Amino acid sequence: MPVGTAVELGKIEYLDARIVWASESSGLTPWLAENLDRLGEALGLDLELQRAECAVGCFRADISARDISRDRQVIIENQLEPTDHGHLGQLLTYAAGLDAAVIVWISPEIREEHRAALDWLNLHTSENIEFFGVALQIARIGDSKPAVVFRLAASPNAWGKQKASAGVAEEATGKGLAYQDFFQPVIDQLREKYRFTNARSAPRRHYFEIRSGAVSGVLYNAAFANSRRLLRAELYIDTSSGERNKAIFDALKARKNEIEAETGGLDWERLDHRRASRISLIRPNTGIEDAQENGRNCRTGWYSPCSD
Repeated sequence: MPVGTAVELGKIEYLDARIVWASESSGLTPWLAENLDRLGEALGLDLELQRAECAVGCFRADISARDISRDRQVIIENQLEPTDHGHLGQLLTYAAGLDAAVIVWISPEIREEHRAALDWLNLHTSENIEFFGVALQIARIGDSKPAVVFRLAASPNAWGKQKASAGVAEEATGKGLAYQDFFQPVIDQLREKYRFTNARSAPRRHYFEIRSGAVSGVLYNAAFANSRRLLRAELYIDTSSGERNKAIFDALKARKNEIEAETGGLDWERLDHRRASRISLIRPNTGIEDAQENGRNCRTGWYSPCSD
């Protein structure tokens, strides 16, 4: 295009969500259950569906999910109308009934009083509990297909939560912080360079998980096994079927030479005495203290063969 040539721009038009979904239960909820990756991208979380219309006593939460990278229970309440007090009460009831750590409220309009309520809950609950208010928008340009846009209206303030929880969270000290410091740049690179995860915050524990995106129950893990002094990066295969797990493992092992040509030698563990199987790349003689001292994190390629 010649320099100075004007680019013709379209105009964004926002539509009523009911043009796309006539109802919450038969429209929005099923769509959201099948597209949790889109919501996860907005939240900075890797989400895995557990159940839609999940029973909580005599009520039903719209969606029950799991935050994979931090192994936390997630509940999602969605509606096609502006937020109201009734749904706020349902949200808290479901959170208590399912012992949720991540609570998400989706609506085309997050009213100011409800945004303030979510902000208050974020400030006055423990560091491990997170409330999100998500404005659901339907947009199109000209004659394009409608597109879903998730806009955060309320979200946790990590600094504020850490300050409020100071002195009460044991995991905020010692090894918990060491694990977080080690894994944070790994997660940042996987997200920013490779778009491999939505996660933005590393957990304060000895492992983290990322969904493979191919098959539910097949995860990528990185973990310190300090009792054995090793650092393991693995593909962990654990669907709900032991028979299926072994079939997936056997199919991959049939291509062992091809796979190891790219990765180097791997540990192939069918684990016939267990439901799950795993394929690992192991760095022995590495605890969290060694990793910190040697700088074996993503900045120097800890998951690649080392020059030494």
